Amino acid sequence: MRLIRGLTNLKRIAGSADSPLADGCVATIGNFDGVHRGHRTIIDQVRSKAQALNLPSVVMIFEPQPQEFFKGAEAPPRLMPFRQKFEALLGEGVDVVLCIRFDETFRSYSGMGFIEDVLINGLGVRHLVVGDDFRFGCDRAGDFRLLQSVGQQRGFTVENTRTVVVGGERVSSTRVRNALNVNGLEEAERLLGHPYRIHGRVVYGRQLGRQIGAPTANILLHQMPALRGVYVVRARLDTGEWRDGVANIGLRPTVDGKRPSLEVHLFDFAGTLYGQHLEVVFRHGLRDEVKFDSVDELRQQIARDFEHARAWLAENPATPET
Repeated sequence: MRLIRGLTNLKRIAGSADSPLADGCVATIGNFDGVHRGHRTIIDQVRSKAQALNLPSVVMIFEPQPQEFFKGAEAPPRLMPFRQKFEALLGEGVDVVLCIRFDETFRSYSGMGFIEDVLINGLGVRHLVVGDDFRFGCDRAGDFRLLQSVGQQRGFTVENTRTVVVGGERVSSTRVRNALNVNGLEEAERLLGHPYRIHGRVVYGRQLGRQIGAPTANILLHQMPALRGVYVVRARLDTGEWRDGVANIGLRPTVDGKRPSLEVHLFDFAGTLYGQHLEVVFRHGLRDEVKFDSVDELRQQIARDFEHARAWLAENPATPET
């Protein structure tokens, strides 16, 4: 799979002799936050049509996501960081991911400008899969009907996305966020098709966990997470080894944390994890994130968290593949 970052690179690649888009493509557009069951159905549509036309499949995503650009800190929390999204799309067999920087220049595109510059001249789109409520361009003036109309004139077709329903409602990133917001890990798993997980690289922290007898692997999160609190987790290391543990995800209020982070303590692990890329699977909620009056109170609570986690794990052992 190939990653194309930004319109400048798209135009350069589209004009090259060995462009993967030389004969056009079948594309879809969206945030694909979480790459949930609904997203995977859309990707199946795209891949099926791409195979029928012998063309590459393309997923267009945005960084930052549009609501993050418009709403800033008030935007909905992300389900996954960019790298994890890219890896998930790779796992679904997408040929090309086009990541567009969503900034003031891009948001000022007219509907027709977006179609001409990005879809036709950039991607050479031959078939497009989008929802019939899809809006684009400055002031959201472009819509599904405009795409169909222009497509008839310029030689590409437009198809509505299929809907996946679980529990009587459409699967969406919003539904997943809402489930996670109330600690509904089982509901989130039904919507995602797998347990909720976050990937990230381990960085150096303040070493507070080590000082209080609970060393943690610290993963910085660039956006506020959909989950907040303390959880029983299972983490996969770069070696492929899985380890059980406990994780705190949020702002670490007791130590005046100002940036969201994920701190993972792995049971019975004595090695170093700095620089490794962890996959952290959230299995069971233990408690909400709480601000304690002292570090000693925090230490005592962490000891209780470990005890409760081990008791839960004794009754709910993980399978090797999780």
